[in-house]
Amino acid sequence: MQHLNFTVVQTHLYWEDVDANLAHFSMKLEAIAQTDLIILPEMFSTGFSMKPEKLASESRDKTLDWMKAVSKEKQAAVTGSFMNEEDGKYYNTLAFVKPDGDISFYHKRHLFTPGDEARHYSKGNERLIVEYKGWKICPLICYDLRFPVFSRNNVGYDLLIYVANWPEKRNYAWQQLLKARAIENQCYLIACNRIGEDGTGMNHIGNSCIVNFMGEEIGFSNEDQCYSFNLSKQPLDDFRKQFPVLDDRDDFKLV
Repeated sequence: MQHLNFTVVQTHLYWEDVDANLAHFSMKLEAIAQTDLIILPEMFSTGFSMKPEKLASESRDKTLDWMKAVSKEKQAAVTGSFMNEEDGKYYNTLAFVKPDGDISFYHKRHLFTPGDEARHYSKGNERLIVEYKGWKICPLICYDLRFPVFSRNNVGYDLLIYVANWPEKRNYAWQQLLKARAIENQCYLIACNRIGEDGTGMNHIGNSCIVNFMGEEIGFSNEDQCYSFNLSKQPLDDFRKQFPVLDDRDDFKLV
């Protein structure tokens, strides 16, 4: 039976301060003895800032080095997003770092236009599917949650991950959409959000959670904490055999 032990790190962020955030996350992870996967919020080393021209180079280099070091030390995969500069463009980039040094990247596809993200960052085009410890994983970023076609499970992934800076004032939508994505894609879902007020005055209350393939919330937190959970793949496989709705999905794809 394939199990996945994972740790969600829900905490406040230091606004536009890479060093302070990385030190903070290092401290938070000290108590984690054994896990397979560590999940961090969106732009966890800077907060959801619109100043990539000032911070992206520092964020990319220091954050990736830190993620690689943590992955090696904990012998666990690490994922989260950060400001990134690549070929003269700025991206909100998620990295999935494995203990063997393998790194996969996903550039956020859906940029949050109401928050000016599209004015400061370039959007990605391709979804990332990672295979890890017998699980097929699709990691996405915050605003992607509102666009179900992009997350559509046409590849048989087992786990959908959202890393986020989702504000309190849209909390109801957050909770409903997470359950909808898990149900329609017949998968487990893990959501990692931040807490606290950011540099623009926007407040976040977390509500990081784990949702099963039936849309049931099987783990939830609004505290400043790391919390670990164990998922078993067998119940998902059994449910898909008993109720194979993915076999009836429409045959189309984004172009």
